[in-house]
Amino acid sequence: MKILVTGGAGFIGGNFVHYMVNKYPEDQIVNLDLLTYAGNLETLKPVEHKPNYKFVKGDIADRDFIMDLFEKEQFDAVVNFAAESHVDRSIENPSIFVQTNVEGTVVLLDAAKKYNVRYHQVSTDEVYGDLPLDQPDLFFTEETPLHTSSPYSSSKASADLFVLSYFRTFGLPVTISRCSNNYGPYHFPEKLIPLMISRALADEELPVYGKGENVRDWLHVEDHCQAIDLILRKGRIGEVYNVGGHNERTNLEVVKTILKALDKPESLIKYVTDRPGHDMRYAIDPTKLETELGWKPTYNFDTGIAQTIQWYLDNEDWWKNILSGEYANYFEDMYGERL
Repeated sequence: MKILVTGGAGFIGGNFVHYMVNKYPEDQIVNLDLLTYAGNLETLKPVEHKPNYKFVKGDIADRDFIMDLFEKEQFDAVVNFAAESHVDRSIENPSIFVQTNVEGTVVLLDAAKKYNVRYHQVSTDEVYGDLPLDQPDLFFTEETPLHTSSPYSSSKASADLFVLSYFRTFGLPVTISRCSNNYGPYHFPEKLIPLMISRALADEELPVYGKGENVRDWLHVEDHCQAIDLILRKGRIGEVYNVGGHNERTNLEVVKTILKALDKPESLIKYVTDRPGHDMRYAIDPTKLETELGWKPTYNFDTGIAQTIQWYLDNEDWWKNILSGEYANYFEDMYGERL
């Protein structure tokens, strides 16, 4: 197959590109990314010279560009990771999230419809809203009503609805996956786990929202990539699949785990004013994915976080280049223009 991966220079998309390029050498993987602040081509250095990989710089919301690309490349499938994804940024500037996450998705759907391309949308459990802390037996299923809390989750929910409407109205072959919080290698250092690792290594304060009681279900990015691959190849058309790691932890537990692994004191923790509309608990029930497609996560949180921390220790240049802004130079060196 020839597969278009949008947002493939980001965290999850980049890991998916690695996974697909190495697992399916007979497939052609085209990575489309606009290379905004979270896009980092250094993430793709291990695969950039593989014969079945190609990078294209572009915007999924640019209709003319996308239509030309689909006509030229004749894709068999598209997996859409491209999205603005940071909740705090969505609170500061919601319109960018509408442009990329909603309008960009519609452009991709129109291209997929015109050129008869299989379409998979990578979504988030945040479209379901949150769950109460005092009811630990409640979980998000695929039937849970959408109930968004932030401009980010609202934009993702809107995109999901467009995807499902293109299946019902036009018969476009689509699937959606909704995942819990990912962690692992190449995670942009503004997110919780890499932020805490980098700040702890520098003996800087670790900001924790509120009392750190918010609960997230943590999913290793490699397990997520395997799930998407299964859904793309074997999932039922028109269906939504939840992908969760069975690894619920409070934010404070995560931070303390990192501090303990790095032999740093808990006195580095600093509690800060909570985020507006901060969801309390996410918890995914992935039974549908497990029973229909036989997927099981290979990482539990203890083994996954240990592997992730070690990766950041072994790859300091990667995340330090991001913190310093030097990662932008890599694109200029490779493609002759400045980010």
